[in-house]
Amino acid sequence: MTILEAFERDEIIHTLAIATSHRSYSGLVMMLLKCPSRAAASSLRALACLPAAHRSSRYSSVLLFRMASTSSWALKDSGLIKSQGYIDGKWVDAQNGETILVTNPATEEELGTVPEMGLEETKAAIAAADRAFKTWGKTTAKYRHDILKHLYVLMQEHHDDLGKIITLENGKTFAEGKGENAYSASFIEWYGTSIFSSSPCPSQALVAEEAVRTYGEHIPSPFPNIRNVVIKQPVGVVSILTPWNFPSAMITRKLGAALAAGCTAIIKPSPETPFSALAIAELARRAGVPDGVINVVTTQKNVDAVGRELCQNKIVKKFSFTGSTPVAKLLYGLASSTLKKVSIEAGGNSPFIVFDDADVEKAVEGAIACKFRGSGQTCISANRIYVQSSVYADFASKLSEKVVAFRVGNGMDEATTHGPLIHEKAIGKVKRHIDDAVSRGAQVLVGGQRVPCAGSFFSPTVLSDVPPDAAINTEETFGPVAALVKFETEEEVIALANDTDVGLAGYFFSRDVGRVWRVAEALEVGMVGTNTGLISDATIPFGGVKESGLGREGGHGIEEYLNQKLIAVRGYINMARTDHFFCTCFSALEWLSNGTKIIEDSMRQAFLVHAFSDVR
Repeated sequence: MTILEAFERDEIIHTLAIATSHRSYSGLVMMLLKCPSRAAASSLRALACLPAAHRSSRYSSVLLFRMASTSSWALKDSGLIKSQGYIDGKWVDAQNGETILVTNPATEEELGTVPEMGLEETKAAIAAADRAFKTWGKTTAKYRHDILKHLYVLMQEHHDDLGKIITLENGKTFAEGKGENAYSASFIEWYGTSIFSSSPCPSQALVAEEAVRTYGEHIPSPFPNIRNVVIKQPVGVVSILTPWNFPSAMITRKLGAALAAGCTAIIKPSPETPFSALAIAELARRAGVPDGVINVVTTQKNVDAVGRELCQNKIVKKFSFTGSTPVAKLLYGLASSTLKKVSIEAGGNSPFIVFDDADVEKAVEGAIACKFRGSGQTCISANRIYVQSSVYADFASKLSEKVVAFRVGNGMDEATTHGPLIHEKAIGKVKRHIDDAVSRGAQVLVGGQRVPCAGSFFSPTVLSDVPPDAAINTEETFGPVAALVKFETEEEVIALANDTDVGLAGYFFSRDVGRVWRVAEALEVGMVGTNTGLISDATIPFGGVKESGLGREGGHGIEEYLNQKLIAVRGYINMARTDHFFCTCFSALEWLSNGTKIIEDSMRQAFLVHAFSDVR
């Protein structure tokens, strides 16, 4: 019996029997997608759940590899593991003696504990940061640059250890853990290190050294006896609240800019992944960051009190948060009580569009990189995948063939391609989204099930025929589920893509130059990836529009940690003596402000004293 005959007779058993010996998984899926019979739909669901032992080795199901023990961190430098908070240069426990248990999401084994800190420890951290700011805020940009450079070197030297810490507490693969450390270190490099970078990555070879480029400005006045000079000063004490999905990079993206600007900080990491934050604090201490400049407060059950204090305390002049939109709105409301400066990178619901003129192979590669990185647990992950009808079956089959070959398992096993989700709550949300989509007519092409073992593993999943109103298209899934939606026209898909309250990132694939510019400009997002699924690096302004946040990080994000101050100087000028002098000296001042040469603060001060010595 042929596979088409099996379709016609609605004989699912025969269909699956043929499927197990089919030469090409992508060809099989394409055939099933094009067949309207009930057996085809049922076979797709059954095929997705077929045991690995019953499949051809050419397209083995998601495989679960051996779970390695994490009873020991097994680091080269065990001093990087800290089980205490960090306040005013000291490693401290919670005053009440309580702790938070941290586990490996891949094995459910205990990694260690950190203090369950509360309001009093948070106030102490804020006070320490305030004291430290009185000196740190007055240091030269060159001084801060040198310390950041040392921190970057230390992060490179401890590359494997830091990557392992990320993997063990977050679950992502070791390759991704090391990749995150490189990404994390790149923010320290961008804001502080030498322009002659030693980075092995060519794209990071040219470094901005943003710390020493916070230029001021001379603004010509319409009045002959007024000189307007604008300087930039650090905002002060900063609170940094970060999530678990990038436990290192989300800290340095904020902390690098804050330190470079001259600010001091209190970091509240996620209770699921606190060890990366504490390791960064330890390396910063070794790099020479003074006591009180960096403080780390760990908390879980006291998060409400700690969060309120970090947002409402008058000493804190800015807060920066990465996390969900509902929490962002709550914190934003709290911070409004003192009108703090705010940077927010909130939730996304990124559209990923494949037009009929796209290179389908490249689009599949882009979707894999964008959707399944970190097992789908990234804020800029493709959440809604729109594919034009004429290439829909081809894209779906090729994507399914790639996804079915993934290996899910412990991130420390070399064969693993994708790790676990962070916890049971994440598993529940993914399952709810899949069940909702299937109840509305979607078909499971690959995966769709939890992996039955210790740890919070879920099979990477591809869904076809997902209706636009399914929950997976209206909520951020944060899991390894590719939801495919068919569309017909450019106008239709732009409307679908923009039909959301958030707007962090968007992606599309097309080879039409006119369409590239039309769609890129039409998408209501803060960042667009055109013919690529990867857009993140330290040099870009990272952030969204609508309810995806405020401000930008990376790029010139140091500006978010600076206040501009106007100094308007009025002089009573003896025109006969000073006309030519002021034309000369203020031209020189404007030249300095434009940043063509860096001069130490003491030299600038001497210049200004001389320049105004004839003003009376």
